[in-house]
Amino acid sequence: MNTPVDNSLRQPFDAQAFLKTVTTRSGVYRMYDADDKILYVGKARNLKNRLSSYFRNTGLTPKTRVLVSHIAHIEVMVTHTEGEALILESNLIKEFHPRYNILLRDDKSYPYIYVSDTTAYPGLALHRGARKKPGRYLGPYPNAHAARDTINLLQRTFKIRQCEDSYFRNRSRPCLQYQIQRCSAPCVGYISEQAYKQDIHHALLFLEGKSQQIISELVADMEKAAGKQNYEKAAMFRDQIRSLQKIAEQQNISAEKGDIDVIACASEGGQACVTVFYIRNGLNLGNRNFFPSLPESLSSEAILAAFIPQFYLDREIPVEIILSAVPDEQALLEEVLSKQAGRNIKLRTQVRSERARWLEMAAANAANTLTTRLMSRTGLMKRFEALQELLQLDSLPTRLECFDISHTMGESTVASCVVMTPEGAFKTDYRRYNIKDITGGDDYAAMRQALERRFRRAGQDEAKLPDILLIDGGKGQLRQAIEVFDALAITSVLLIGVAKGEGRKAGLEKLVFSDGRPELHLTLDSPALNLILQVRDEAHRFAISGHRAQRAKTRNESPLETIPGLGPKRRQTLLKHFGGLQGITRAGMADLAKIPGISKKLAQAIYDEFHINQ
Repeated sequence: MNTPVDNSLRQPFDAQAFLKTVTTRSGVYRMYDADDKILYVGKARNLKNRLSSYFRNTGLTPKTRVLVSHIAHIEVMVTHTEGEALILESNLIKEFHPRYNILLRDDKSYPYIYVSDTTAYPGLALHRGARKKPGRYLGPYPNAHAARDTINLLQRTFKIRQCEDSYFRNRSRPCLQYQIQRCSAPCVGYISEQAYKQDIHHALLFLEGKSQQIISELVADMEKAAGKQNYEKAAMFRDQIRSLQKIAEQQNISAEKGDIDVIACASEGGQACVTVFYIRNGLNLGNRNFFPSLPESLSSEAILAAFIPQFYLDREIPVEIILSAVPDEQALLEEVLSKQAGRNIKLRTQVRSERARWLEMAAANAANTLTTRLMSRTGLMKRFEALQELLQLDSLPTRLECFDISHTMGESTVASCVVMTPEGAFKTDYRRYNIKDITGGDDYAAMRQALERRFRRAGQDEAKLPDILLIDGGKGQLRQAIEVFDALAITSVLLIGVAKGEGRKAGLEKLVFSDGRPELHLTLDSPALNLILQVRDEAHRFAISGHRAQRAKTRNESPLETIPGLGPKRRQTLLKHFGGLQGITRAGMADLAKIPGISKKLAQAIYDEFHINQ
């Protein structure tokens, strides 16, 4: 007989610690209660901002306050675009029926755009429910708002009628839609049947996803109007291009029929996360994360080889399994799985198109989930304790700071300072320093200037001193810190240089100390080293993002100009097709790769430029 769980003994959900680990990318979140049941599923363009809104002190509705009071933990799934998040959110709601979605949300079926074929002049209409009337049904769309926006856009662009057939047949003069240039008035013969069919053809091309042809024509029209100095008309075409790109965002959540598992593995510092996405009957039903216990630091190939047979031991095996890495003993695994399933099972790693996007999504979620786990308060405390033991400190260090330098051949040098505590990254104390009046590329001088600016007020109350100061670099960089601290008479801080290992490989770093103790080499299975690398990598990320912003400001350039292989012509093509930089930042990788001249590799570089540091 199972003993009931006393929920009063459970630790309350630590929202503040959780929010420190959440990404700013788009995705879906799931809220669970103490019994591990899903309370609520939601989507967000910016997961961090959306989830933060649940834990503000004021402005919450009574139902939301009740929901928040029952939260035991939250899981997030990162998607390529907000459109994907919309579709995935609905799939999860239909699959799990969370009770607060039923209370707080209207879980209607997806809307379609209906194009009749019973008249020479078909119209467009929003449709829900059974698809029984003859004609074309295009969709589904994430919500009615998106479908209506698409209909309005097509009406403005192609002047397709929206009126009911009975209204259309009984007109003797054009209606207001014609007067405001949103209909070509086929009801009174102001457009020929052939010309109207061409407009319908263009509209259907766009609805079928063949939007590049339509957009190219609009780009040509925009340039023609601008050449004639008709800037108002050119601006209209520009706005249409932006709208078309927004609606045409890839929503690769629904696919061809079939059952598929997509499995990705991420490992770091002796810990691993295996993410499994479940594709059932062509729908992505979300994922589940697993954290296998590792006896030592292992490769993704070895982890997957051990995970797969255990995972499928007592469960149905899907038709297809897609993996992020080729597992050890792949042939043996396929033989065992095939015997259990009673049919041939293949483990695939080389996939294209939609499956490749699923695999990318799974890999991104595995990496993001592992980072969140590593940054959790419990995990951090264990690593701080391991660091105390490793360095033989009398007390637990409660504040680590790390400095790093970033520049491009000496240009726009920026130093970063990040802060880590047992409760997580303390971002309010992060600082960037724009380095000036030094010889370009002199990292020693840059480090010295940043340290002097950070610690010159160390004697004042508002200046917080770290227990340990990490310097990204070897003996030369550490020497700068020692000299600065000697000049400022600061003796209470342990200074450590984090020097790159052979081949600059992670896990081969060595620690160089200011107090004369011998250099220390650590391995990846050391929690203390994992903590040091986390802080070092965060300082590196923060420095690079600051350097890029400073360099763009100095050169008066856009982020696109920093991407290798993206010349002026391709930049112009991107800006025209997406209607500006904001459209490019919202685009998924598949959207970018559709643009003429943009390869998949270049599309990845463009996507990473706007998302890699989020």
